[in-house]
Amino acid sequence: MSNLTQSTTLPQQNNQDEMGNEQAGDKTRSQQQIDASSWLPITADRNAKWYYSAFHNVTATVGAGILGLPYAMSQLGWIPGITVISLSWLITFYSFWQLVELHESVPGKRFDRYPELGQHCFGPKLGYWIIMPQQTTVQVASGIVYCVTGGKSLKKVFELLIPAWGDIRTTYFILFFICLQFVISQSPNFNSLKGVSLLAAVMSCGYSLIAFVASTIQGTKHHENMSYGVRSSTTAGQVFDILNGCGTIAFAFAGHSVSLEIQATIPSTPEKPSKYAMWKGVVVAYVIVAFCYVPVAVSGYWAYGHLVEDDVLISLDKPAWLIAAANLMVFLHVIGSYQVFSMPVFDQIEQYLVENRGFTPGRPLRIIARSLYVAAAGFVAMCIPFFGGLLGLFGGLVFSSISFYMPCVMWLITQKPKAFSFHWLTSWVCIVMGVLLAVLSPIGGARTIYMQAKTYRFFS
Repeated sequence: MSNLTQSTTLPQQNNQDEMGNEQAGDKTRSQQQIDASSWLPITADRNAKWYYSAFHNVTATVGAGILGLPYAMSQLGWIPGITVISLSWLITFYSFWQLVELHESVPGKRFDRYPELGQHCFGPKLGYWIIMPQQTTVQVASGIVYCVTGGKSLKKVFELLIPAWGDIRTTYFILFFICLQFVISQSPNFNSLKGVSLLAAVMSCGYSLIAFVASTIQGTKHHENMSYGVRSSTTAGQVFDILNGCGTIAFAFAGHSVSLEIQATIPSTPEKPSKYAMWKGVVVAYVIVAFCYVPVAVSGYWAYGHLVEDDVLISLDKPAWLIAAANLMVFLHVIGSYQVFSMPVFDQIEQYLVENRGFTPGRPLRIIARSLYVAAAGFVAMCIPFFGGLLGLFGGLVFSSISFYMPCVMWLITQKPKAFSFHWLTSWVCIVMGVLLAVLSPIGGARTIYMQAKTYRFFS
């Protein structure tokens, strides 16, 4: 009998030990997540002001995309080009509002990251894998394009001011840009970038103004001899150009991919939710976007017609000092833009390493993880610096989803507006237009890269 009692007791003790170990493991994991949350760049500091969100959003939105708008106009023509830009502004302004509202749509909970909102809408696993790959592609693609933009803009500065240095390969200028990012990427969190982001926002307004004024001045001299038809002479070429132009414009409205992460840095209370401060910053940012985009797109196309370069500042030559200043502003701006788009990627990498792989939070982990990412993105940029094609390819492939229609899909799922109400109709219009853009425009971007690649040598 004693043996039977002993044999019965031992399994009970083992089960209790296993339950105790599981509880201890759960407690350890929970504590680790709390520790990681206070260290990760998105959630470490929640003391941002509303104007932080304004210049973060200006830096994220008014970036490399604005320089390609005159080129997109040359692919679309006057009326279609202006129409697509205006519709894109309206659609993304509306979808931005939806994201701001959805950030705290569940009482007592904040969706600090885009994938977290996706999990709430589509389920823990499906939601993560729907949103995370798209958001990451947007941010990595932006980083690659900004490396290319920074390198080309800096090269233009030296071509204008020190012509003897004009023969240096673009690769070396991109490499210099990457080296700067190795250093700046060690900023611990979003709020620590406020100075960099403010400088970038000011620079974006500066070079937009210069591009508008310089294009207008040069256009008054020779615009009468310009052709304002679309770029390609063949029907197939025109179709591909239209698709690429739409993708380029979509790329110019990419700020949504970091919207929730920016809002996560703003303090929030039940009496004063973060959405009020965030929305104030978004409105200011989008007013600036409108005043930058339309003048640059119209003046650049008016001045150079179908001959405008895929980066309008490359088309400008005189006065040399002014164009050099504009290109230097672009270089400084994309330094900040690169950081704004990369911070969520850093957050994702570090969160995975700490919470899933058991790495200890600290500076060594941050230096190694971020440096490897910067090196990888920079290597791709040096291999394929096709600015115009990259804008069209990435703009249609994933930017249209993140900015144009995915917020509308999530709004319909969570808020369930009444059929044929304003929000129901508007969301469906945005979804249809965004899906068409996502399906069609990458074709044009891929063709542009293919055509440019015919005459390109690696690391040139």
